[in-house]
Amino acid sequence: MKVLIISADNFEDTELLMPLYRLQEEGISVDLASLKRGAIKGKHGYEVTADLAVDEVDPAHYTALLLPGGRAPGVLRDDPKVQQIVRDFFDGDKPVAAICHGPQILVSAGVLEGRRATCYQSVAPELKEAHVNYEDKAVVADGRLITSRYPGDLPYFMREFLKQIKHAAD
Repeated sequence: MKVLIISADNFEDTELLMPLYRLQEEGISVDLASLKRGAIKGKHGYEVTADLAVDEVDPAHYTALLLPGGRAPGVLRDDPKVQQIVRDFFDGDKPVAAICHGPQILVSAGVLEGRRATCYQSVAPELKEAHVNYEDKAVVADGRLITSRYPGDLPYFMREFLKQIKHAAD
């Protein structure tokens, strides 16, 4: 099992770090990709290293995708390669998890219409405009799609994401 996390500068620190460490704790291999290789810095100052540039990502090598929130999705959402990676995961019926502002990337990739999802409160109008069935809940699972609102939802988010990853690996 291998999970891909895509993020960029100004990510919400806990929404990247907690899932990263929780996945590693479960023995799941994780790659972090960004627009370019190297250090990216969170909103609260934590730094992590992107192992890959999104141009180097082959979705076929991964079991699941995770999109943390913060301000990073605003930068990533318009990148054609990021959008294609997202579509490849959906086309492959692989688990995709997005929290906070992460669903903005999914809207830009055109994969949310008619689906159920949640997100950070300020992003909700955008989801509704994209014809998403918005639900204000800690976690919303719609098939292999898992979404959550903010850091306080991480325990529920990760429980559902891990369940989907293990199911996908069977």
